[in-house]
Amino acid sequence: MKKIKQKIFYDKKSDALWLLVKSGVEYEHKEISPGVSVELGKNGELLGIEILNASRVLGEKIIGKSDRDQVQRYTVSP
Repeated sequence: MKKIKQKIFYDKKSDALWLLVKSGVEYEHKEISPGVSVELGKNGELLGIEILNASRVLGEKIIGKSDRDQVQRYTVSP
């Protein structure tokens, strides 16, 4: 089984968090919950997850203050 390198990108300015699950060409973008979308490949495979208003949606439940600082190291520059 091939190991997948997952990457996390956080854009502080837009407060958007994007999780890369698998490389590939995006064929479909579906909103599965308000502010939460998935990017799917040609065969429906999960390529990525996008969370808008990430600090509000995830808050302290998922990202503690120290973890939030760590995620922000992956900030995507405009």
